[in-house]
Amino acid sequence: MISRNTFLKLTTLASLGASIETYGFLNKKNKLPKVLILGDSISIGYFPFVKKTLLNKADISRPILLNGGFENCEGTTKGVENISKWIGDTSWDLIHFNFGLHDIKHVDLITGKNSKSFDDPHQAPPNQYRKNLNKIVKVLKKTKAKLVFATTTPYPDSNLKPARKPGMYKIYNEIAIRVMKKNKIEINDLNSFVLPRMSELQRPYNVHFSKYGSSELAKVVIKSILQNL
Repeated sequence: MISRNTFLKLTTLASLGASIETYGFLNKKNKLPKVLILGDSISIGYFPFVKKTLLNKADISRPILLNGGFENCEGTTKGVENISKWIGDTSWDLIHFNFGLHDIKHVDLITGKNSKSFDDPHQAPPNQYRKNLNKIVKVLKKTKAKLVFATTTPYPDSNLKPARKPGMYKIYNEIAIRVMKKNKIEINDLNSFVLPRMSELQRPYNVHFSKYGSSELAKVVIKSILQNL
């Protein structure tokens, strides 16, 4: 969570027109390795635990909004549009990123809004997901940072809103892993970590995790970051 002082500082800068949405909580003056975490609400859940644990070992950051809130990087469609902004002009040592859950969900063909029907298309169908990931990776590789891709976490087979077909995360992860291996990018397999512990870590009938679940995910992310710095 953002402290009151940090929030007030951010909102003051925003009122002055400062462009601070690219990376939150980054201290450019220290000499710690600079790590950028990109991802959806799953990463938002584990980010504070990662930030706190690595406080004296790495400068951990993620995109934030001008109001001080964490930005949800969502799916690859948004990723393609915003990846350069999120990277900014910082010389990152490591970028830990994920896209997948938003790509899998079904959306209304006309409005683009979340859908409860499997008859509506995925936000990014598998082939488009692959193309988008390749575009994102191309931009990320130009940073010369160490890149780590986190696989998409599993979700329950039923009662999800918006709709996500059972098991589709397997197909999307297979695509992502092929893209990453082709580009020699390290993989942090969060999917394999969560799969046998879904009932323990996730909220019921939900893609999201409990606070405990997010803290457990953070341990895996922390280990991956330290191994790759």
